[in-house]
Amino acid sequence: MQAIARVNRVFADKEGGLVVDYVGIASALKEAMNDYTSRDKKNYGDTDIAKVAYPKFLEKLSICRDIFHGYDYSKFTTGTDLERSKAISGAVNFIVAANMTRKREDFLKEALMLRQALSLCASIVEAKLRIEAAFFESVRVLVMRLMNQGEGKKISLPEMNARINELLKQSIKSEGVMNLFSDISEGFSLFDSKFLEEISKMKERNLALELLKKLIVEQVQIYRRSNVVKSEKFSEIIKNVMNRYLNGMLTNEQVIEELLNLAKQIQAAQKEGEQLGLTDDELAFYDALTQPQAIKDFYQNDELIAITKELTEALRKNRTIDWQKRESARAKMRMMIKKLLKKHKYPPEGMDYAVQTVMTQCELWADRPIDEISQRKIFR
Repeated sequence: MQAIARVNRVFADKEGGLVVDYVGIASALKEAMNDYTSRDKKNYGDTDIAKVAYPKFLEKLSICRDIFHGYDYSKFTTGTDLERSKAISGAVNFIVAANMTRKREDFLKEALMLRQALSLCASIVEAKLRIEAAFFESVRVLVMRLMNQGEGKKISLPEMNARINELLKQSIKSEGVMNLFSDISEGFSLFDSKFLEEISKMKERNLALELLKKLIVEQVQIYRRSNVVKSEKFSEIIKNVMNRYLNGMLTNEQVIEELLNLAKQIQAAQKEGEQLGLTDDELAFYDALTQPQAIKDFYQNDELIAITKELTEALRKNRTIDWQKRESARAKMRMMIKKLLKKHKYPPEGMDYAVQTVMTQCELWADRPIDEISQRKIFR
C-alpha cells in the first residue's frame, strides 16, 4: 500500500502515475482501498476530489477573477511569451496599487487556496483553467516577494524569472523563456545608475514604486546590521516619504521621484568610504564619530580619520568570543573605547552625548558574526 500510494507523486513533467499488476493483487488492493475510503469518509468527509477539491478550486478561481475585475489578462492564455510576461507584470502593478490594500490581502489568501485546491484535483481540471490558475499563482509569488513576505530572501530578477518560468513550464507546458521585467536589462541594484534610469521609465508605476521601496528597505536592513548612523538616517527618510504618500500628500509620480532621489543618496553613501580611503567598517565608525555634523568644526578631517582607524584596529584586536555573553567583557571594551577617545580629546566640550553614538556603533560591530565583519564590502 505504501509503495502504491507514492504513485501520485509524479516526476517533473509527468501528469500521473500508473500501477501495473504483475502478480494479481488488484482485487486485494481494491478491497483494501474500499476499507480505507470508508474510514476516511467517516473521519474526514467525502474524499472524492471531483465532489470536494474541484468545486473548491472553481470557487477560489472565481474569487480571484472578481478581484482582478477590470484588468485584462487574456494575453496570458493566447499571447506570446513577451505578452505573457507583460500580463503578469501588469497584474502585479494592478494589485499593488495603494488603494488595493484590502483586495491584495484577499488575493494572497485566496490565490494560495486556489493553488492548494488545484494540487488535489489537477488531473481533472481542463487545460484552460489550469493556465488561468498558473497566471494567478505567478502573480501571487511576485507580490509575496515584492511585499517582503514569504521566504525573506533578497529580491532578484534572475531568480524571479527562473521561478516563474519553472512554474509555467510545469503548469502549462511553456517551453519559452520569459523576462518578467523586459524594461530592465540586467537586474535589480540600487547601485546601478542604468537600473535607476530604466525603472524611472517603467510604465507599471505601482510596480516601479514597490521595487524601489523593497530594494531601499533591503539596503537599510544591511545598514541596520553594520552602520547605525546611516540606518537611522535612511530609515527616517523612507518612513517619512511613505507616510506622506499613504496620507495622500504625494502622488504616485512624486513618491517614485522621492524614492529615486533616496536611491541616489544611498549610491553616494556607498562611495564615501572610497573617497576617504576607509573600509566599510571604518566608514561606519567615521559616521558615528561625526554625528552630529557639528563635530567636524572641532577637528581636522585627517584627525577624525586617524581616530577612526585606531578605533577600528583596537576593536579588532580586543574582540573576544564572549563579548556577547559576558557583561564584564562588554564593560572592558567600553572602557577601552572611552580611554582611546579621551586620548584624542573626543568629544568636544558640551557634546558628551556624541560618545553614545560611537558606543552604539561599537556594540553593533562587536555583535556581528566574525565572518560578516571580515568582508570588505557590505553593499551588494
